[in-house]
Amino acid sequence: MSDSIFLFDMDSTITRKEVLPEISRRIDRLEEMRRLTEATMRGEIPFRTSFLRRVQILSDISVAEVRKIVSEIPLNEHIARFITANRDRCFVVTGNLDVWIGGLMERIGMSDHVYCSKADVVNDRIAKVVSVVDKELTAKQFVQPMVAVGDGDNDTGMATLARIAVGFGGVRPIAPSLLRCCDFAFYDDARCAEFLWKLL
Repeated sequence: MSDSIFLFDMDSTITRKEVLPEISRRIDRLEEMRRLTEATMRGEIPFRTSFLRRVQILSDISVAEVRKIVSEIPLNEHIARFITANRDRCFVVTGNLDVWIGGLMERIGMSDHVYCSKADVVNDRIAKVVSVVDKELTAKQFVQPMVAVGDGDNDTGMATLARIAVGFGGVRPIAPSLLRCCDFAFYDDARCAEFLWKLL
């Protein structure tokens, strides 16, 4: 496996909390956000449709405030340490917006190793979403064998393309669609990271 690269979902894989629900808590829209997030994780709503709805819910919060919240979100430390120690072979593939996750990517040293959705900002507010990342299409760009790590329905595409697909359920249940196609499943941060180290 010495030639493989590692693709990581961000929410509930690198982070110990879902980012958008955590932000929505600040404006008392948590339940609405949680319902959307859960339905998306289960594959009941297409990721793109759900994501645009969720961004709209959060449109009243300043980009600077969201960036600060996200940059301070707790991490699954063992997975995060694996990534920072092997950053040349690791990439973050997330549906979250570039303008929101920049601080977190700096924190783990992955600013130039991240594929994400993009938005335009005007007066510190999201003006429009420019693109929504497709994880499967992103994974298809890589020529090296891949190890994919994630927890949601929208991770299934990159998992099916990976040499080894890992489901991580340490924060929330692994989506049934992903569980059906992953090679291994872990429910503990340390054990998942220990397995990844063995793949180097």
